[in-house]
Amino acid sequence: MEKRLTASHWGTYYLSVDQGKIIAVEPHEMDPDPSAIGQSFVDGIQHACRVKRPAVRKSYLEKGPGAATDKRGAEPFVEVEWDTAFELVAKELDRVRTDFGNQSIFAGSYGWASAGRFHHAPSQIHRFMNSIGGYTKSVNTYSYAASEVILPHVVGTMDWLLSQHTSWPVLEKHCQLMVMFGGVALKNGQINAGGVGRHSAREGLLACKKAGTRFVNFSPIREDVDDALDAQHHQLVPNSDVAIMLALAYHLYDGGRHDQEFLNKYCVGFDQFKPYLLGKTDGQAKDANWAERISGVEASVIRDLAEEMASKRTMITASWSLQRADHGEQTHWMAIVLAAMLGQIGLPGGGFGLGYAGVNGVGHQFRNFTWASLDQGVNNVRDFIPVARISDLLLNPGGRFSYNGQCYTYPDTKVVYWAGGNPFHHHQDLNRLLKAWQKPDSIIVHEQTWNALSRHADIVLPATMTAERNDIVCAKRDDDIFALKQVVEPVGEAKNDYDIFCGIARAIGVLDRFSEGRDEMDWLKVFHAKNRQRAASFGIDMPDFDSFWEAGEYSLPVGKELVLLEDFRNDPEGHKLRTPSGLIEIYSKTVASFNLESCQGHPMWLEPKEWLRSSCAKKFPLHLISNQPATRLHSQLDHGKTSQENKVSGREAMTMHPDDALERNLEVGDVVRVFNDRGATLAGLLISTAVQPGVVQLPTGAWYDPVEPGVIGSLDKAGNPNVLTRDEGSSELGQGPTAHSTLVDVEKYLGPVPEVTVYTPPEMISR
Repeated sequence: MEKRLTASHWGTYYLSVDQGKIIAVEPHEMDPDPSAIGQSFVDGIQHACRVKRPAVRKSYLEKGPGAATDKRGAEPFVEVEWDTAFELVAKELDRVRTDFGNQSIFAGSYGWASAGRFHHAPSQIHRFMNSIGGYTKSVNTYSYAASEVILPHVVGTMDWLLSQHTSWPVLEKHCQLMVMFGGVALKNGQINAGGVGRHSAREGLLACKKAGTRFVNFSPIREDVDDALDAQHHQLVPNSDVAIMLALAYHLYDGGRHDQEFLNKYCVGFDQFKPYLLGKTDGQAKDANWAERISGVEASVIRDLAEEMASKRTMITASWSLQRADHGEQTHWMAIVLAAMLGQIGLPGGGFGLGYAGVNGVGHQFRNFTWASLDQGVNNVRDFIPVARISDLLLNPGGRFSYNGQCYTYPDTKVVYWAGGNPFHHHQDLNRLLKAWQKPDSIIVHEQTWNALSRHADIVLPATMTAERNDIVCAKRDDDIFALKQVVEPVGEAKNDYDIFCGIARAIGVLDRFSEGRDEMDWLKVFHAKNRQRAASFGIDMPDFDSFWEAGEYSLPVGKELVLLEDFRNDPEGHKLRTPSGLIEIYSKTVASFNLESCQGHPMWLEPKEWLRSSCAKKFPLHLISNQPATRLHSQLDHGKTSQENKVSGREAMTMHPDDALERNLEVGDVVRVFNDRGATLAGLLISTAVQPGVVQLPTGAWYDPVEPGVIGSLDKAGNPNVLTRDEGSSELGQGPTAHSTLVDVEKYLGPVPEVTVYTPPEMISR
C-alpha cells in the first residue's frame, strides 16, 4: 500500500492505494478545516455507475441524427469501439457545420469539471470547437449571473471584485459589526474553482469573533451562519432582503447618519435615488414600518441596527444566493448603495462583501496572481446565450431575447455538445428542459458516470476522473499549486477529455491545430513555464518543472492584506472604477437608458412573481430554498460515500419547520412528495427549527431519477429540486436563474415508495 497526493475542488488529500484501488483518504496537513467530501474518493471512482465504454443510444445508432429524440432518457444504449465513436461524432459535426453553420453547435458546456488547469473540460471543448470554426457559447454563471451583468454598471466586474475582497486578517483587526444577508455558509466555503489547498473561511470567521466582531444575520435558514459566531439571527420572508436594506438606508438618511461627503466624492446618482428612498416618486417612504410589512422583520430591529451600523466599523455582506431570484440584480446593487451611505467603502474592516465563503478563496489573503490555463483560441461565431437560457435556446430557434440592454436572436441548434458539467443539476424546471432536450438532432456528452445528462444523450464518451489523470491544480484566489499525478488506472476504457478531442480532431483533420503536437505532459510543462515566468515578474523564483513535479506542491509567499476599493478611496482619480463615470454608480444612466421595467436606473424592491406574500401562496404555501449541498460539489459525487450517508430514506433530505410538519401530520424519516404546477419530487424528511415556518430547504445536486424515464412530468424519485424551480430570467437585463423564487407544497407520499435507481447503469444491449 502507498499514499499519493491528490488535489480537488473540495480539498487536497493523501490517497492510500492498494492493488490499484483507493482504500483510504487523509486530508493534507496544511488544511485546518478539511472537507468530508474527499471521503467519496474511496468508492466514487470504482462505482458501478461509471461509464466504462463509449455508448450510443439504440435508435440513434440504427437511424442516425434526429432519430426518436422523444426516447432520450428511456432507450437502452449500445457500447461501441472508440474508433466508431470518433467517426460518429466527427461525421455529425461535419454535417452540421457544413449544412447549417457552426452557430448550430451549442457547446456552452457550463460546469466545474475537473480541478486541474489542463484537463478542465470546458476549456478543452471550447478549444476544440474553435479549431473547427467555432460554436454558440453561453455567458455568465449560474452562481451569480444577475450580479455579473449589473455590477459592471455600478462598481466593476464580479470577478475583479471577488479577487479584491477584504481579507480575513483585516476583518479580524478592524471589523466591529458584520451584517449578513443570506449568511456566510461554511458548507459553500468547502470548495473553490481550480482546487483548495487550505480551507480558510472558518478560521477567518472565528478569528473575527474572538477579536470582538458582532454578527447579525438575515436569513430564513439559521445554519447559514456557524453557531460558534453567536450571530443575532433575524428570520425574514424570503426575497425581501432589498426591502430591509432600503429601510436601513432610509433611517441612516432620516437620522442624518449617512456620509454625504463620501457620496459626493466617490459616487454618482444619490440625488436620483433619494426621491425613491423617501417616497417622493411613488408615495411610499421606504422606512422600517414599510419593510416590516414586506419582510416580517420588526421595525424596531431595523431602526436600532441602522444606528449601530453608523456607529461601528461595519461590513455588509450578501450571499450569492440572494441574486438567484426574481429581480436578483437589485440585491447586490442595494448592498453596495447601503455601504456607500455608511461611507466606509475602502476602509479596513468596512464596506461590502459579495459572497464571503461563497467559495473558499473569497477573503483569502493571496497574491493577485493568474495561473496559466489552456488557450481556447478564437471563436468565429458571435452567437451566445445567457447561461440560464438553454431551454429557451432549444425551444425558440429564431426567437429574440433581451440581455444587458441589447436584443439578440437564438440560433437554430442542431447539436448540443457537453463536457464537464450537468445541466440536469444546474438548470431550472427540468420538465421544460426535457421538452427542449428533444429538439436537437444530436446530443453528445463526455461523462464519468451514468447520471441524468449521460442517460439523456445520444453519444456518451467515457471520461476519466481527477485521480485517473495527470494535471496541475491551482485555484483562483489561492497561493497553492499542486502536481496532480495519476493515482489509479482509468476505469474501463475511459479517456481524458484531451485524448477524446484528439481522436475526434484526427477524424476531422484538425489534430495539429488542436494539439499543436503536444501530449499531456508537454502541456503541463508549458503551463509551468508560464507560471514561473509570471512568478518571476513578482520577484518569486518558482522551482523548475522537474523539481516541482517531484515535490508535488508549491506555495507562493503570502501576499499583502487586501482592503476592497482601498486604492480607489485613497485616489479616486488615479484609480478610477471601470464604470462610465469612474465612480460608484448609485444611479446608472446606462441602465436607465435601457427602459426596462424589470431593472431600472437605481436599486428598488420589486415584488417577485412567486413568494409568500403573492397569490400563488394560497395554492403552494411553502417557499423552497434549493441551496448548495454540504456533502458534494453541486451534483459531483452524489453517488459517493459522503453524499449517500446523508440521504434520508434513500433520497435527498428536505428540512421543514416543526409547525409545518405538524400541520401536515409528518414525521422525521417520512418520504414526502414536494410539488407544484411544474413537477414533483420525493424527499426524505428532516424536521428542525433551523428553517423558519413557511420555508423548506432541499439542497441541489441529487441526480434526477424519474419514475418513467424520458416522460415529461414524471415524478422524480431522488429529491432533485429543479423539477420544481422556475425557468425565468431574473430580469431582461441579467437573465440570471431565479431558483430561489419558488413556491411548493409538501405531503406524505402514501403509495409504494419507488426505489432510487439512478446509481445503476441503464440497459445495455449487444450491437
